[in-house]
Amino acid sequence: MPEHFTPVPLDKCYRLMNHGPTVLVSARHDGTDNVMAAAWAGVLDYGDVPKVTVVLDKATRTRELIEASGCFALQLPCVAQAQLTVAVGTHSAKQMPDKLSRLGVPIFNAPGHELPLVQGCVGWLICRLLPELHNQQAYDLFIGQVEAAWADERVFCQGRWHFDAAPDELRTLHHVAGGQFIVAGKTVQG
Repeated sequence: MPEHFTPVPLDKCYRLMNHGPTVLVSARHDGTDNVMAAAWAGVLDYGDVPKVTVVLDKATRTRELIEASGCFALQLPCVAQAQLTVAVGTHSAKQMPDKLSRLGVPIFNAPGHELPLVQGCVGWLICRLLPELHNQQAYDLFIGQVEAAWADERVFCQGRWHFDAAPDELRTLHHVAGGQFIVAGKTVQG
C-alpha cells in the first residue's frame, strides 16, 4: 500500500478528474491483470452516485477484462510516471502477455477491492461498469460508477488539487499527441 493513499469522499471524487488528466485504466479478470493509458476520460455525473466515462478501443486487452469482470479502476499518473504512462499505452498485453512485469509496473490492491492499482499515481477511482452495450460497441465509450476513491494528500486534499504547493513531479499529465504531455499548472482564482 502506498504511503500517500488517502480516501476521498465520493461527493468530491469528481474533482480528481475534472481538470482532464490522462488516466491509467486497470482491470483484473480470472487472475489476469492489465493496465493501459487513456487520454479520453471524464466526469459524467458528480451527484450522489458519481460516474465517469472512458474510451477503450476494441483491440485492447484491458477492455476485454473490463467486459468480463464488470469493474475497472482509473488512476491519475503524474510527471514522475510519464515514461511508464507512454509504455503501458504503447505496448499491448495481447502481444506482450507479461507486459506489467516486463515494464516494471508496480501494482497493489486497495483494502476491500480486488483491482490492480498502480503505485505512484496521485489519484485512484474504483468503478463498477454500467453496461451500455450500444455505446460500448458503437463509440467504444464505457461508463463507470465510482465506488471508492483515494488521492495522494500531498497534492489533493480537502476536496481540492493543490498543485501550487506540491512538488512538480506530482503534477498530473495531459496528453497532447505522440507521447507528448502538458502538465497541470498554476491555479488562478476567478
